[in-house]
Amino acid sequence: MKILIASDVHGSATCIRQLLERFREECVEHLILLGDIYNHGPRNPLPEGYDPIRVADILNGITDRLTVLKGNCDSEVDTMISRFEFVAEMTLLQNNKKIFLQHGDRFHRDCLPKNCGNALIYGHFHTGFIEKTNGITIANPGSVSLPKNNTPRSYLILENGELILKDMQGDILAREQI
Repeated sequence: MKILIASDVHGSATCIRQLLERFREECVEHLILLGDIYNHGPRNPLPEGYDPIRVADILNGITDRLTVLKGNCDSEVDTMISRFEFVAEMTLLQNNKKIFLQHGDRFHRDCLPKNCGNALIYGHFHTGFIEKTNGITIANPGSVSLPKNNTPRSYLILENGELILKDMQGDILAREQI
């Protein structure tokens, strides 16, 4: 299964439209969003095209191909405009590899979960990367709306046990076999 993993939309209808364009062009079967879907957060500027209700409308149209993890900027009231659940964390199995996903506010490269398995994928920090540490693949898709540290807006593709970090134009920035 080919999966697109993205994070930190922060209410940008412009960026969610661009992400779904990449979703279609990549011929992806499932979209996983790692949290911070609607709200921009008190430390962040308003992203381009800030329209949380429009983001909800767009995502509510693809619920059969969508999994959403809860981020630190996602609140209980967000579920009222969503036709999908927000889950705290999840585990995927792909090519006999165990992949743990969480927003990144609890687990990250400096604080691995005990049940991490072969890979940890998280958002929260708005900086995309893929690295291997002590045999564990650690990746962050970056932010589709508010990237930090001079990184581009980006996302991950997971297919056949390989992670590929791409910018929003679809250009490959990094890749790693889990």
